[in-house]
Amino acid sequence: MYEDITYEDLLQKKLDDVESGIDKREGSIIYNAFAGNSVEAQELYIALNTILNETFADTSSREYLIRRAAERGLKPFEATKARLKGVFNISIPIGSRFSLDDLNYEAIDKISENEFVMECETVGNVGNLHLGSLIPIEYIDGLTHAELTEVLIPGEDEEDTEVFRKRYFNSFNSQAFGGNIADYKEKVNALQGVGGVKVYRAWNGGGTVKLVIINSQFKKPTEALVNNLQEIIDPIGQQGDGVGIAPIDHVVTVFGVNESVINFEFNVTYQEGWTWADIKSYVEKAIDDYFIELSFGWEEADKNGLVVRISQIETRLLSIPGVVDIADTKLNNLQQNVVLDPDAIPIRGALVA
Repeated sequence: MYEDITYEDLLQKKLDDVESGIDKREGSIIYNAFAGNSVEAQELYIALNTILNETFADTSSREYLIRRAAERGLKPFEATKARLKGVFNISIPIGSRFSLDDLNYEAIDKISENEFVMECETVGNVGNLHLGSLIPIEYIDGLTHAELTEVLIPGEDEEDTEVFRKRYFNSFNSQAFGGNIADYKEKVNALQGVGGVKVYRAWNGGGTVKLVIINSQFKKPTEALVNNLQEIIDPIGQQGDGVGIAPIDHVVTVFGVNESVINFEFNVTYQEGWTWADIKSYVEKAIDDYFIELSFGWEEADKNGLVVRISQIETRLLSIPGVVDIADTKLNNLQQNVVLDPDAIPIRGALVA
């Protein structure tokens, strides 16, 4: 609001108000007095502009956005620890600690005789990134094999400022109350490992609610994550009793998002010296990145399905090194876009070039 008010303008305005018969040249008493005053005035305008920016949620920095959102009972989601499956040749003690690269993991629960839930001791997405052989921090008799095989419940970084800002403004669109759709979305999205949720009322008769979730990596959730969410929201055997976060008489069932396989076929014109083997990994990455981008918008699509577009695929493939042109692109054997089921996200299938 005050960005256009400069030191030079402030100084000139003061000098213009002085009678013409008084010395106003640079270095004069009047000039020097007004110059110092103009510097202070400009600093005040800068401070006023900062106050205005920090007052309103659309321009405030993270610190003041958090203070503003607290007035609506909102705060950023905290960082969480990843939980992964560990496979061992023996049954290990709960509390056993292992290392992989620069991270440490602790056995916190038993899945089967030689499978355990391993929790990363470092919070955030970094805990999702490493699978492979584990090294015990303390000696365990008889241990010859220890490995992390899959992410069960993804760890999450602290909520990004712009994502939190969007959630703050979304809170004005609909009031979360008593098990309405906004209430379910607010509470379920706050749970660890959830990247989005769709809510269906009366899906299996009156009083039933269906929740379909995508994980925080915007992929299909593991069975462990779905079961954990079911237990928190409306435990099996006590459904409708209001034991979890679901209201009394709401019989809630949690499902994971489905995966729809998209097979590809296209004719590629290569630059001289390039072959399919040279570009295949680039093509796979381009398609996977596009599918993740689509999955980001899965929740916002609401009851509509995501659309995999041939034009988007071809645009991305044309930017790959070694590719001159792409033609005759087919998705699942047809030269047309693919509209997915509302509860599905795309995954890459076969590639034929």
